[in-house]
Amino acid sequence: MVKTLPFEEPLVQLKTKITELKEYTSDAEVDLTKEITQLEERFTNLEKDIYHNLKPWDRVQIARHPERPTTLDYVKVLFDDFIELHGDRNFGDDEAIVGGVASFEGTPITIIGHQRGKDTKENIRRNFGMPHPEGYRKALRLMKQAEKFKRPIICFIDTKGAYPGKAAEERGQSEAIARNLLEMAGLKVPIISVVIGEGGSGGALALGVANHVHMLENSTYSVISPEGAASILWKDATLAQKAAEAMRITAPNLKEEEIIEEIVPEVLGGAHKDIDTQASYLKEVLSKSLSELKTLDEEQLIDQRYNKFRKIGVFSEE
Repeated sequence: MVKTLPFEEPLVQLKTKITELKEYTSDAEVDLTKEITQLEERFTNLEKDIYHNLKPWDRVQIARHPERPTTLDYVKVLFDDFIELHGDRNFGDDEAIVGGVASFEGTPITIIGHQRGKDTKENIRRNFGMPHPEGYRKALRLMKQAEKFKRPIICFIDTKGAYPGKAAEERGQSEAIARNLLEMAGLKVPIISVVIGEGGSGGALALGVANHVHMLENSTYSVISPEGAASILWKDATLAQKAAEAMRITAPNLKEEEIIEEIVPEVLGGAHKDIDTQASYLKEVLSKSLSELKTLDEEQLIDQRYNKFRKIGVFSEE
């Protein structure tokens, strides 16, 4: 059963009413076809109205939906011959980040992405998509491998943030993230990053120093969670909805600020409603992006990446 979000409650109530009328019509000798048709038209219009006018907090809730497609969900649909690679060759393997080699439209590529679970057991195994340092070091190892063999890199971002635990700090969490930022800036192959769910803090940015950064329509990308921001600003985490509106963390906001290149449209109701259709939308954007970056040589790729991030946040009085 798909989890219902608070703003979807009117749709649930109307759908329940339609179902009840259909059952009543089949059991009783009463023709309610006209009434059912009217309610179905009302449902369609209400659905469009709700999903075409989502507020920032609504998008946060969709981005966090437990059924939202993960990195491995997209890998199964978008890529061929995926071979997952493990370990950072230093400490161990972090299952909160997955990566490997695959083929995309005939082109060998390296895939790296945050990975959450779909149930409690898998979430515990994946540490709820919050990587330890060895996860980021695994990602960097695969990036360096991709550079060696001249493979483009596609990253999928979906994490609340890097794991803030004692063991992670002892093993160099901050250094691992900083190292990724430094090394990604100078990689000589095309890098494309896509925010497919939550993009939280440095834990997300460690896979986000790319030539092109795209976002799914209902994803979020921010320096801190709305709850965290509300706790700092107003000492009250329950004001997260207010914080989400003030922080400008949604895809339309970030597109307006020129922090991302493209917004990947989502199927009505969110990516979890139809992963195959959603993957087709994403495939179109990835194909276009990869084709554009393939025309650049190594020096141009590095310069383009540098200039992209250098202009973010530049103040102007104009």
